[in-house]
Amino acid sequence: MEQQRSLSGSSQSPRSPSSQPYLSVSVTDPVKLGNGVQAYISYRVITKTNFPEYQGPEKIVIRRYSDFIWLRDRLFEKYKGIFIPPLPEKSAVEKFRFSAEFIEMRRQALDIFVNRIASHNLLQQSEDLRTFLQADEETMERLRSHETGIFKKKPADLMQIFKDVQSKVSDVVLGKEKPVEESNPEYEKLKHYVFELENHLAEAQKHAYRLVKRHRELGQSLSDFGKAAKLLGACEGQVLGKAFSDLGAKSEVLSAKLQKEAHQLLMSFEEPLKDYVRAVQSIKATIGERANAFRQQCELAETMKLKEINLDKLMLTRSDRVGEAEHEYKELKAASEEATRRFETIVRLMNEEIMPGGVSFLSLKPAHLRNNEGGDIIIELIPHPGWWLDLRNGGVAFAM
Repeated sequence: MEQQRSLSGSSQSPRSPSSQPYLSVSVTDPVKLGNGVQAYISYRVITKTNFPEYQGPEKIVIRRYSDFIWLRDRLFEKYKGIFIPPLPEKSAVEKFRFSAEFIEMRRQALDIFVNRIASHNLLQQSEDLRTFLQADEETMERLRSHETGIFKKKPADLMQIFKDVQSKVSDVVLGKEKPVEESNPEYEKLKHYVFELENHLAEAQKHAYRLVKRHRELGQSLSDFGKAAKLLGACEGQVLGKAFSDLGAKSEVLSAKLQKEAHQLLMSFEEPLKDYVRAVQSIKATIGERANAFRQQCELAETMKLKEINLDKLMLTRSDRVGEAEHEYKELKAASEEATRRFETIVRLMNEEIMPGGVSFLSLKPAHLRNNEGGDIIIELIPHPGWWLDLRNGGVAFAM
């Protein structure tokens, strides 16, 4: 992605059609618009590409956070089995929504989000991505206000029609209330790994938050102490007063250093950990979709068996309901075959994602937490806790 970003920020002319295909996206220039509860942040999204499906080599559009949500939801509905990159969450505290730090963190996270999509060999071909990167604001607003797309409400969907009967029949046939689950040892190992990984990452992120908070509080305390020491120095004699003044000045310098380190820890340590947690949660969402698809496949298969038995009985008795029963059976069979295809597609795509060369967990791992070989997590930024030695080495000392 760094190579893509460097190309997008350069002054080079667009590549010739004979060069390798590329799609580079930059999320820049966050601007606050509106007031009060209607206020929001808009972003300039710059796309550079030589893909023939796009309108030109460069396109600039304005997007807001809800547009990114729309894109993510559309991809999640259309590309079952693919690990859709995660979005940054909204600020839980209203007063931080428009702080410069929060806005910049969100901008970076949105940039990563859309570039992960643009670099995925399947997602980059999405019509929804092209719409997101090229449509005008009025079109995006109309799409957002639509009833969340064609996926959420489909009254005629066979899966919805048979939903209740599927559950009841499944309970009877399988002899249990809980939905049936896959019995695949390798897949069970994968699920166990993902769930355990989420727990451990969440715990690590919690302590990273505390580490950043401690640095900030310590920096603020040193700043307050420095001011107090300077005031104390102004009240004392020349020698002692100078010592206190020097101590205060040194404390303020260290305060600024700690505040800077706290910001570096936030951006290069805590935020990447949070992003990794969100990535694992996206993988869990895909696992959930696979479980739903498997359950629907099994329930429809069992329902179809019962319908087949019922049809055979009606044909033996030469009932006038045979035609209706045959029609229902054909509909169920088509729905069952579609459910099987849907489940098999999800399994195939998930296997491609976790195999070498696919997206895999590693590509969702923040670069800050990888070594040069893309392997195990490493930490490089935690500052040395011996900051207090700077006070002593700064020439300020007291005899007790």
